Amino acid sequence: MQDSLRDLERELMLLSRHHILPAAARRRRAPHLDRSAYLLLSRLEAEGPMSIGQLAEAFSLDVSTVNRQTAAMLQAGLAERIPDPDGGLARKLAITPEGARRVAEYREIVLSHLGDLVGDWSPDDVRTFADMVERLNAGIETRHGQRVWPRPARLPAQ
Repeated sequence: MQDSLRDLERELMLLSRHHILPAAARRRRAPHLDRSAYLLLSRLEAEGPMSIGQLAEAFSLDVSTVNRQTAAMLQAGLAERIPDPDGGLARKLAITPEGARRVAEYREIVLSHLGDLVGDWSPDDVRTFADMVERLNAGIETRHGQRVWPRPARLPAQ
């Protein structure tokens, strides 16, 4: 087990140095979307409007860090401040149509690149790997008390 854990640690460390988005985006000459903006906008897309505090909690970041990151998104028109839909006092951030468009465009680039990377894998291998990474992420979220990332329900395989 210890050897397997060492192998896993090494591979996760190596995986963390790769960032699929910039290389894929440069090749396709897509407009740049900052990594932090992609993550924050993806969370707003998945969960709906959130306050700065909720985003900071979701990512285990300091509020000032999230405030700086969201300020850039607001300035670029990728997010907007809205009244709390639940009637609370704090204003919330929501993804704008332009932000949703940019996230979708960027995600398509990532999916295409991932498809190229695992193109010689079987569909079952891709599904198994996705399931295992999801299981690891969910374990990290639970163990570290982070807000669980909303995941869409999957349709049964046909």
